Amino acid sequence: MTKTNAGTKTNAGNFFEDFKIGQVIRHATPRTVTAGDVALYQGLFGSRFAVQSSDAFAQAIGYDRSPIDDLLAFHIVFGKTVPDVSLNAIANLGYAGCRFLSPVFVGDTLSTVSEVIGLRENSNGKTGVVYVRSTGYTADGTEVIDYVRWVMVRKRDESAPAPEPVVPTLPKALPADALGDAVPLLDTGEWDNDLAGSPHRFGDYTVGERIDHVDGMTIEEAEHQIATRLYQNTAKVHFNQFYEAQGRNGRRIVYGGYVISLARALTFNGLGNAFHIAAINGGRHVNPTFAHDTIFAWSEILEAGEIPGRSDVGALRVRTIATKNRPCDDFPGADVSGPADPSVVLELDYWVLLPR
Repeated sequence: MTKTNAGTKTNAGNFFEDFKIGQVIRHATPRTVTAGDVALYQGLFGSRFAVQSSDAFAQAIGYDRSPIDDLLAFHIVFGKTVPDVSLNAIANLGYAGCRFLSPVFVGDTLSTVSEVIGLRENSNGKTGVVYVRSTGYTADGTEVIDYVRWVMVRKRDESAPAPEPVVPTLPKALPADALGDAVPLLDTGEWDNDLAGSPHRFGDYTVGERIDHVDGMTIEEAEHQIATRLYQNTAKVHFNQFYEAQGRNGRRIVYGGYVISLARALTFNGLGNAFHIAAINGGRHVNPTFAHDTIFAWSEILEAGEIPGRSDVGALRVRTIATKNRPCDDFPGADVSGPADPSVVLELDYWVLLPR
């Protein structure tokens, strides 16, 4: 847990020098998922994937009932970690090796445990990068999500000695045969393309194909703060304008997970049958996003994968690029070897499952 301030009962969060390799943190405040959470999430992002929207649709293909959105589960699990890991963060830098291991339903209670697996002080001596592996559990101990993230954290005392640097080796991408644990065997003969909103199934996509998702959504100040509070994410950079006015941006930044959810919702137009995020291989928040920015997105199919023993679904590895205030009809950010495009705010490499 987080250290308390000397002589008080409050805490100011952990700073870089408070973290140790191998440290295990049990995060506070287990969270029971409610139907209200699901409704608010849909109201904020407009996600339209049928499996997560309709009990009747989900039951027809083999679920007991509709699971919650994969990213809603991710954000709740992530939010538990913020008071201990990133309350004093300058930026969340990236994700890797994220596996969705079991479906989450309304009524499930989620909690999170993290282990510090890497530390590296930055050359300015004022900040450092902390790597943690976090695992989300239901109340009965079922693992639902496991992921690594790394975050830039302020030092409390700039004169504190730097730790021996430890940078973990992380997989570039999870293999397709590691996917699918969170999805029951499906009766895809009962999959209704009309109700799902797309005629395009697994076999209709080709490696190298690029999809402009066309639509854009503007972020309002109240929306991103409500969403971040929904996940009980307490990071100062998202809420405290008095504090952030003195920082490098001069204003609050939008939680990176908000941008991920917005980009995922936009991908429905073009990937409407990609009903489940099976894994997040890697992700970077390339530039900050602020209230009143308009988010657009495009995707590229990187790989098509077979899941052993599964004839009902196939896996597509997708790279989604989200931009701010710039439509994606010319696929900005496609040339990773070229100069950085300042409009690009998110690069996300992930696996999705589609019916065959």
